Amino acid sequence: MPVINSLCVFCGASTPPDHRYLEAADTLGKILAAEGVELVYGGGALGLMGTIARAVRDNGGRVTGIIPHFLTKLEAKLEGISETIEVETMHQRKRLMFERSDAFVVLPGGMGTLDETVEMITWAQLQLHKKPIMLVDVLGYWQPFMGLVEHVIGTGFARPNTRDFLTLVPSVEAVLPTLARLAIEKGPATMPVAE
Repeated sequence: MPVINSLCVFCGASTPPDHRYLEAADTLGKILAAEGVELVYGGGALGLMGTIARAVRDNGGRVTGIIPHFLTKLEAKLEGISETIEVETMHQRKRLMFERSDAFVVLPGGMGTLDETVEMITWAQLQLHKKPIMLVDVLGYWQPFMGLVEHVIGTGFARPNTRDFLTLVPSVEAVLPTLARLAIEKGPATMPVAE
């Protein structure tokens, strides 16, 4: 089924009270491991971030964590993964996550997750890439964000084709089948384009 080799997952480093967010991250990690898709993520051991990485690692999958050096002093990085890359800045982290990934999947998260997601949308808008960006709408988490996107378009601050840069799926189980469908519908243009 996989049409990609590596998937960057943006998600929260916090542990939410509702355990269903963590369950979704765990399930996606197990799916990626089973399908042989490498996880590229932020390198941390906490929250959804740590949960998905442990699920991939513990089920025999490949995990690449990319973390700024200063963050290793604030939060634990996950040990025992395939590769950990320490960088100097958040910008370098995002750039390397971009370079190492064929597509982006966004689970629920906080301001850092929003920052990463909006930057990938902006780069797509600026025609710097055509990689898929997929939001997993666990418990309706991304509905307010999608409303904001519509508001930005409706007020004329973004073009209607901004919608084309995002795909919303209802569950983690839909991620890889939807990526496969997009590859068939849109062809290789959905895959990486050199900057």
